Amino acid sequence: MSYIPEGTITRETRNHIFLIGVHRASKMNSFTWDMLKELSRAFGEYEANDELRCAVVHATGEHFSSGLDLADVAPHVSSGEHFIAQGDVDPWGVHGRLLSKPLVLAVQGICYTLGTELSLAADVVVAASNTRFAQLEVKRGIFPFGGATIRFPRTAGWGNAMRYLLTGDEFRAEDAYRFGLVQEITEPGRQLDKAIEIANKIAAQAPLAVKATIALARAAAHEGFEAGVRNIAPELLKIMKSQDAAEGVMSFVERRQANFRGR
Repeated sequence: MSYIPEGTITRETRNHIFLIGVHRASKMNSFTWDMLKELSRAFGEYEANDELRCAVVHATGEHFSSGLDLADVAPHVSSGEHFIAQGDVDPWGVHGRLLSKPLVLAVQGICYTLGTELSLAADVVVAASNTRFAQLEVKRGIFPFGGATIRFPRTAGWGNAMRYLLTGDEFRAEDAYRFGLVQEITEPGRQLDKAIEIANKIAAQAPLAVKATIALARAAAHEGFEAGVRNIAPELLKIMKSQDAAEGVMSFVERRQANFRGR
């Protein structure tokens, strides 16, 4: 394997899967300002490429991420800078446009602060059994600003979320699974393989239908039941006119696997 400089955000395409790798293992994959910008750029590339149907974010080393490199990031935040350029997508889904396509996360070891918040923003999370989550911000004199104050209560329930948001205490993969933050737990070292397996299953489905499913679920989550219901009929009419819908019916009739093209 070729040398990858510390602080690099890598991209790898495998058919319709887009793998995004975080490489700063010597610093427990803590994010610098430049890494935040580069991750947002990678998300923008994924969103813009119609051939990419599912993204998997992973990190090298024993730990997914210890969070922000505050010494590097704090001055930028204090001055009001933002790490999302035009055409990029905020990986934490707080600022600007949201991903319209699925995101799978593979985590291990320490997965603190923005790592926990990225888990909350993902569609599917695969965690190694040794994963430890925490929102430590209140111990640093700040609060979680990557979406945890919104998504953690919505995902885990008010009491479960506040138990950890207000104390900064750590919780384990088993707790995260019980809360609904994690969907699969694997042996350490197997989390990326499982995440790719799930991503390949997602990528084999009809892309337009996958995107519509995310959009409808997100509308209901963000705007309430009525918003979710209101969009079902219009989305269904669009989908039923697609080539993929016709292919889905034909594959059923012919008893074969569908070959979806996203059209």
